[in-house]
Amino acid sequence: MGEVLPVKISQNSDIENLRVVTEKSKLADVPVVCFVAGKSGTGKTTLLEKVIREMVGRGYEVGTIKSDTHGFEMDQPGKDTWRFAEAGAKATAIIGPGKYALIQKTQEKKDLDTVASFIQGVDIILVEGYKGADKPKIEVVRREKGTEIVSSRENLIAVVTDVEGLSIEVPVLNINDVEGVADLLIKKYLS
Repeated sequence: MGEVLPVKISQNSDIENLRVVTEKSKLADVPVVCFVAGKSGTGKTTLLEKVIREMVGRGYEVGTIKSDTHGFEMDQPGKDTWRFAEAGAKATAIIGPGKYALIQKTQEKKDLDTVASFIQGVDIILVEGYKGADKPKIEVVRREKGTEIVSSRENLIAVVTDVEGLSIEVPVLNINDVEGVADLLIKKYLS
């Protein structure tokens, strides 16, 4: 085993930088794949739900992240944690048998890697949204919503669609081929 050297941390920013480096090194072992679309209403949520169920059925531990641009409220008005937040708590956690939740107020939307680093004990993290993230992407294209591909070619790993004959240099899977999407993810990231 290598020698352990003391580290002198002189400022709070040094501590924050060390935390970010540690989080990113943990995250590097867990693949993060975004499911994106050019427009809403393409069936990303339904597809992702089915892919999660398929992968869990095959024995994989799956984490998920949902990107939200409208603002959301997970807490329930009148419940204790909601009351704590309403009283001014910046962070509120609840711990129960078999699960816990943390609601952290922030000044801006957190980046994907920061939030993904909080997820533990999974083989893969599947993300709904984050079109702009520098992550591998599976794009959902539906005929009635338009056939334009919005993902950069360097991040695009597959297209899932109901459009026949779509010509693109990545695998094209039918919108109903959930097993095929799971196979692709497993072969590319978990084998």
